[in-house]
Amino acid sequence: MDGDPKILTEPERLALAAQRPVTLVGLMGSGKSSIGKRLAARLNLPFVDADTAIEEAAGMTISEMFERFGEAHFRDGERRVIARLIDGTPKVIATGGGAFMNDETRALILERTMSVWLDADVATLVDRVRRRGTRPLLKGKDPGAVLTALAAVRNPIYAQARIRVASKPGPHHETVDAIVNALAAANAEETTR
Repeated sequence: MDGDPKILTEPERLALAAQRPVTLVGLMGSGKSSIGKRLAARLNLPFVDADTAIEEAAGMTISEMFERFGEAHFRDGERRVIARLIDGTPKVIATGGGAFMNDETRALILERTMSVWLDADVATLVDRVRRRGTRPLLKGKDPGAVLTALAAVRNPIYAQARIRVASKPGPHHETVDAIVNALAAANAEETTR
């Protein structure tokens, strides 16, 4: 042995990256769903969008839940659905932007999954959220102001995620590559402890 770290083949890297459930966290527009789908395909794992699972469980859209029952009711349902999704089976889970703010949900994500913070600057987020008009926290408000305020509060919490990857404008495959590399390295580190 010469002491140099072993160079992994692509299949070895992907297998290492796919060992545990992966949970994507970050602000709305950071790419959790779009990048998550590509990441799941790359790792040959199932993809679950927690927001879609919540809507299916409730039989209504997130906007309708916010309108009819308020944010606190939605967050409670979100917490229960995410707890059900984190069952130990390797998969990629995209969470809603506020999910990681819940203490119980965050503790579960940190303990039982590889958490990845998709960190994007506010200008990128604004550009992305303008394409979707269904976000309850932005209804009737300036996206830049809302996202700047949310980032100030949430980014220090997102920073608790195990892995931080920049979500930049440009091809999603670059972000997926960065996540795969970080996951493989983190899982390799855990297996050598």
